[in-house]
Amino acid sequence: MAEKNQNHASSQSEDGILLYYKYAEIPNVNDLVEFYNTNCKSLHLLGRVRIAPDGVNVTVGGKLAALEKHIEDVKLNDLFEGTDFKLASCDSPSNEKIAKECGFTSLSVRVVKELVTFSSQPLLESPAISNAGRHLSAAEFHSVLHGAGNNLESEGQSGGKPLILLDARNVYETRIGKFETSNVETLDPEIRQYSDLPSWIDSHAEQLQGKSVLMYCTGGIRCEMASAYIRSKGHGFENVFQLYGGIQRYLEQFPDGGFFKGKNFVFDHRISVGSSSSDVVGSCLLCGLSFDDYSSRCRCSYCRMLVLVCGSCQKKDGVDYVCELCKKQSKMGEPVQVIGSNSNPIDSTPVNGSGVVELESTMLCKNITSAPEHSEGHGTRPIKKLRILALHGFRQNASSFKGRTASLAKKLKDLVELVFVDAPHELPFVYQPRTSETTPCSELKTQNGPPPLEKCKKKFAWLVAEDYNVSARKDWKIADQPFDPLQYRLQTGGFDVSLAYLKNVFSKLGPFDGILGFSQGAAMAGSICARRGKLDDEIDFKFAILCSGFVLETKDSELGLINCPSVHVFGNGGQGKDRQIARNTSMELANKFEKSSSLIIEHESGHIIPTQSPHIDRLRAFLLQFL
Repeated sequence: MAEKNQNHASSQSEDGILLYYKYAEIPNVNDLVEFYNTNCKSLHLLGRVRIAPDGVNVTVGGKLAALEKHIEDVKLNDLFEGTDFKLASCDSPSNEKIAKECGFTSLSVRVVKELVTFSSQPLLESPAISNAGRHLSAAEFHSVLHGAGNNLESEGQSGGKPLILLDARNVYETRIGKFETSNVETLDPEIRQYSDLPSWIDSHAEQLQGKSVLMYCTGGIRCEMASAYIRSKGHGFENVFQLYGGIQRYLEQFPDGGFFKGKNFVFDHRISVGSSSSDVVGSCLLCGLSFDDYSSRCRCSYCRMLVLVCGSCQKKDGVDYVCELCKKQSKMGEPVQVIGSNSNPIDSTPVNGSGVVELESTMLCKNITSAPEHSEGHGTRPIKKLRILALHGFRQNASSFKGRTASLAKKLKDLVELVFVDAPHELPFVYQPRTSETTPCSELKTQNGPPPLEKCKKKFAWLVAEDYNVSARKDWKIADQPFDPLQYRLQTGGFDVSLAYLKNVFSKLGPFDGILGFSQGAAMAGSICARRGKLDDEIDFKFAILCSGFVLETKDSELGLINCPSVHVFGNGGQGKDRQIARNTSMELANKFEKSSSLIIEHESGHIIPTQSPHIDRLRAFLLQFL
């Protein structure tokens, strides 16, 4: 009795992690959303819940007793019959940054189109999950490896076909742990993310055809879709098997590691889970010494993929981290610093801005350094481009801004589609008369008048002076005073009109993946980023590119740091001095954003958007994360 009470007290105080997924037709998605919101909040569970018409994927953390109660409540729904609930005790996150990156600072319940989107190629139809490979329990999987295929043959499943192991995980996961046996060939696709796997399968089909393919991943969900995709290829691809419950269940069954060497990477604050073995499979990116700890969250300076950097090498100044895939693809160009003027490792939230990283990674971001094409029998299908709404600066228009960004558009033509719109506030035509150098200021003499109005295009602004009169004259007038580089400080009116206008733009011309702003357009975009959480129903985007921007102070400005993936581009304090928007002013805007998900690009070209290397290379690397 005392032991029972002690165990109950332990479960009340001990923290835990729960992972489960279920492929099934969801009859009423909204009912399930309401259940998870109510149930998880009442039990104080944090993490992510994704609900799709084809199933549910859940990763939540909390007290063990609360997680056990959640399992009991879920089991009351017949929909979850036969679900494999993976519950494990764990310590609390070692720090707030890790908790935030891994999605355990809040509860996120979202409805998605598919439980797992297998490919980012919009024309590639997901395979039928009913065609997934046969499940093997941890014991069966171990037995097959131990017998090097004899068990499958004796059951008549493989017909004597050669056995190969296929790791369905990302390369950074495989670098700290994987299955190894001398009698079975192991294929490591070396992919950055799950959505790269179908392309790898297509290009390595000959290695898979005619074989008995034994697949594994962290918890099983990635193998479901991937095994179905392999089997969908028809004759010679029928014999596909998958480890039920993934590596996690295998290590529970074989605490000494069995045929699994190293640690199992997990997408929560535990970072990795090992066996009783002390084997270290990983090595430091820089010095090559044995190392397998990702808790420092060091990332490649190009694609931001996690990399292993030991404690000693993290202390080195002026060192860039370049992952093995970026090295292989020879897309390094100039060294890229992710943030600031040093190369210290940074902590990063996912680039989709959700603040959540899955325990079973099914993220769609394409952290690639080129734009490959997917080929499958009938020509090629190019990757879908990112649509970016471009906001021009003060006293510009869509046409002029399109011209000024022509070089940028050309350099990024394989990645993005820029959409230009005029701002809503039309401005009067103003000109500054030229004067003779010998003429005293008190006796200004006009040398040249303005051009004919019919040859001039209208000019617009996102923000105007408080005394702006919309019915003001639209013909030429002489400027009241010489150009004032600080005039932007006086242009603070008209925000609400511009915000309503952009809501209409997103409704009629959207959706948009990102928003790009220049000068006053960047100030407007930055202010929208600060309100993004309140505008998701009307203005939704994944990232922002803010060039020569500044902080727009409004009466209802958001407090706290802005959680939106962003790039901040501006002239430095030396040769690149921007005469209109000072470096410190643009840096002030950059400092309003979470450093973990922002990139600063300083250049030496003044009040423009640079398109030369290394600046354009860094911008491309940022954008590629969202494809």
